[in-house]
Amino acid sequence: MKLGIVGLPNVGKSTLFNSLTKAGAESANYPFCTIDPNVGVVAVPDERLGLLADMYHSAKVTPAVIEFVDIAGLVKGASKGEGLGNQFLANIREVDAIVHVVRCFEDPNVIHVDGSVDPLRDIETINLELIFSDLEILERRISKTVRGARNDKTLAKELDLLNRVKAWLEDGKMAISVTTDDEDEQEWLAGYNLLTRKPVIFAANVAESDLADDGASNPHVQAVRKYAAEYGCEVFVICAEIEQEIAELDDDEKAMFLEDLGLKESGLEKLIKASYRLLGLISYLTAGETETRAWTIKNGTKAPQAAGKIHSDFERGFIRAEVVNYQDLLDCGTYAAAREKGLVRLEGKDYVVKDGDVILFRFNV
Repeated sequence: MKLGIVGLPNVGKSTLFNSLTKAGAESANYPFCTIDPNVGVVAVPDERLGLLADMYHSAKVTPAVIEFVDIAGLVKGASKGEGLGNQFLANIREVDAIVHVVRCFEDPNVIHVDGSVDPLRDIETINLELIFSDLEILERRISKTVRGARNDKTLAKELDLLNRVKAWLEDGKMAISVTTDDEDEQEWLAGYNLLTRKPVIFAANVAESDLADDGASNPHVQAVRKYAAEYGCEVFVICAEIEQEIAELDDDEKAMFLEDLGLKESGLEKLIKASYRLLGLISYLTAGETETRAWTIKNGTKAPQAAGKIHSDFERGFIRAEVVNYQDLLDCGTYAAAREKGLVRLEGKDYVVKDGDVILFRFNV
C-alpha cells in the first residue's frame, strides 16, 4: 500500500511524516522546507506475527508495509506556479490513497500561510489545486483523443467521458464522485490516475490537550469530521509533535507513554486502521520455521488470487488451501493440535480469504 501525504505548509505534514517513518525529513517553521519528495517505508504493526513466529520458531518475520510519500506544502495558486507550483503532485499520482494533513491547533508561534486556522478553507484550497492538476491531465488527454475520435467509435466514446469528467471538475467537484456502470469507462477512469479520484484520509493535527478526548471538544476537528462524513472520507486525530516523541521510544516505553496520555494506540496505528478500512484491505498470514509473514489483499479476494500474492505460480497451479483461523491456532498451541480438533479446513478455488486466516497453499506447476 502506498499513501501520499499532502497539506498546506506548516500544518505538521513533514513532522507527521518524520514520526511515521523516522526518516528525518526536514521540518521547520517556514513554508517549502520540503523540496524533494520524501519517501519512507513503514512496517504495519501486527502482534499476530510475533506470536506466530514464537510458536513456529521462525527464523524471519516479515510484516506488511506501507510506503509514504511526502511532498512540498501546497498553497493557493500552486497550479499557476505560486509557491513551489504543483511540480510535486506527479509524485503522488501512483499512490492508493491521499493522507491530507489539516491543522486543527491554534499556536501563535507557528505561522499559517493564510493568517488563521480554518481547516475547511484549507481543505478547499488543497482540493482546488488537485482539481487544477487533474484538469491539466484531462486536457492533454483530450487533445490526443480528439484527433482520432472522428473515425474511431471507441475513441469517440472515451472523448465523451473525458469531456464529462472535465466539466465535472470545472464545476469544483472531485472525480471520485463520478459514477459509471460502463466497464470501458471504469477502466479509462482508473487509467487516468486522477488525484481527485483517490480516497482521502484526513489527519486532524491537534494540540496535545485535545488528544485524550480524540478531538471531541475541538470545533476544528468537528468541522473536519462533518465534512469527511459528507464525502465518504476517513478521519483520524493526531498530534504530530507527540507522535514524533513516540517514534523515538521502544515498545515498552511507547506503551507507558500512550497510557500516560490516556491513549490506546499511536497515530500510526490509527492511520493504518483508517487506510485499511478506506481501501477495503485485510491481511492473511503464512507461518513456518523459515518465515512468518503478513500478506495484504483486498477484502473479498479468493484463495487462488491470494496465493498469487506470494508467487504467480501459486495462483496458476493452485490445488487447495489449508486454512486455520489465527486465534484457533494460537489457542491449540500447534498446527497438529488444530488439525486434530478439525480446525484446519481444506478450501478450494471459491474460498474467500478472511482477515487473520493462516494459510498453507498447495499448488502444482
